Order: sequence, then structure tokens, then C-alpha cells
Amino acid sequence: MILEVAPLCVRAGQESAFEAAFLQAQSIISTMSGYLGHELQRCIERPGEYVLLVRWQTLEDHEVGFRKSPRYLEWKALLHHFYEPFPTVLHYAPVSGAAG
Repeated sequence: MILEVAPLCVRAGQESAFEAAFLQAQSIISTMSGYLGHELQRCIERPGEYVLLVRWQTLEDHEVGFRKSPRYLEWKALLHHFYEPFPTVLHYAPVSGAAG
């Protein structure tokens, strides 16, 4: 399992519109091959900051299967205009024996 971590900074005053758009966009990502689940969390101390966590079977499922698909263009159109600055997405793999 690979964990995609995307810290998202949403333009001030656009939080409600972003959350509404994300509710639409999540139906796109959830249909992709290798998708295992996701969660979007909003920062309590900084309301315009979010973190998107997406679990994928493999790195290629995200980087190739999703990002190079026609569905990614729909995702991009719904969400990318909310971000300032554009997020740096990183991927994480579990450390063996380090889960509770």
C-alpha cells in the first residue's frame, strides 16, 4: 500500500466552494484502478489548510493510472484553481512492524 499525502492550501474565502467541489471530485478518484480509500481533513488552527490522504495499491496506480487518465483532467478542472500555492504531493510506504 502507498499513501499519497497532499497538503492543500486553499485560497482565502474559497473553503466552502472547495469542499463542495471535492465532494464531486471524490467520485472520480474512487473509481480509479488501484484506489483503496481517501480522506480529506481540514486544519483546525488554519481553516484554509487541508490534507488529502489517498491510499493506493501501488505508486504507478496514482502516478500513471490516475494522473495520465482522462478522468484526471476532470479532477484538475474541479479542484486545481483553489490552490495557492500548488501542492507538493509525496508518497509514503509502510515501515514493517511499525503499525499499531
